[in-house]
Amino acid sequence: MAITLSEASKLSNDVMYQGVIETIIKDCPLLQLMPWVEIVGNALTYNRETTLPTAEWHAVNDDWATSPAVTFTQKTATLAILGQNADVDNYIRQTRSNIMDVESAIIELTAKSIRHELEDKLVYGDNSGTPNQFDGLIKLINTAAAGDQLVAAGATGATLTLTMLDQVIDAVKGGKPDLLLMSRRSRRKINALSRAAGSNLEVGRGLLGEFVQLYNGIPISVSDFIKDTHTLSGSLETAYTGGACSTIYALSLGEDGVCGLTGPGGLQIVPIGDMETKDAKRTRIKMYCSLALFSNVKAAALIGVQD
Repeated sequence: MAITLSEASKLSNDVMYQGVIETIIKDCPLLQLMPWVEIVGNALTYNRETTLPTAEWHAVNDDWATSPAVTFTQKTATLAILGQNADVDNYIRQTRSNIMDVESAIIELTAKSIRHELEDKLVYGDNSGTPNQFDGLIKLINTAAAGDQLVAAGATGATLTLTMLDQVIDAVKGGKPDLLLMSRRSRRKINALSRAAGSNLEVGRGLLGEFVQLYNGIPISVSDFIKDTHTLSGSLETAYTGGACSTIYALSLGEDGVCGLTGPGGLQIVPIGDMETKDAKRTRIKMYCSLALFSNVKAAALIGVQD
């Protein structure tokens, strides 16, 4: 007896792959590499030195004058609330979970979206523009005027050179930065510049033991959240879309440099249970978090990087 393919399909189920194939993949090393400090309370206040006492040379039997008082600048990093609800209809949860756990898949995808949002705001967070956010690198590093910590590649941007890269590295004081954070386009440009100079970038071990490319002994880290569409005017960034520029960050990580802050518990997954107004089960995923730059000389930004 013969049977057609269409008829045979009625007697068999298609093979269903268990799980969800990951296609939305964005790399950012900050969450893995940056230390996170758990704080009690809703904010952390810290003091930066502004002026030092003076030191003087003295002759024998001289009167010793008292130095002017030292001064400090007080900074505060306030924890922001990041989170989302993962709701799963009970009908779907109970009748459509023979191949995979639908509830677990939804919770996992929701947690992933929270991670992506956090990684984006570690760079682009703007508390003045969006009060519920914390300030990211782009705000913590001085953007009032081009200066020691803000290196501008021209008034409206310019093609990256290795000299510019050296300049932003030198802007970080107290030792070499722990990493150079940039977009993939910027990394390709550094590779091209190194080859043109007759050498290739070094390869070494990163902070987690992984193989990484090194420039001047400093790991190069790629963040897919750093845009190549910034615009500059008068050597200052005026917008983050609509242009052709990017930013390279030189960062020293730690409790004297760039550091993440969390409330007790870090990332929390809270079962809320059955909802009152609909036949669904809710799980809340949340994190109280912020970013601190304890010493302003531990981070620098090269803005206006063009391909």
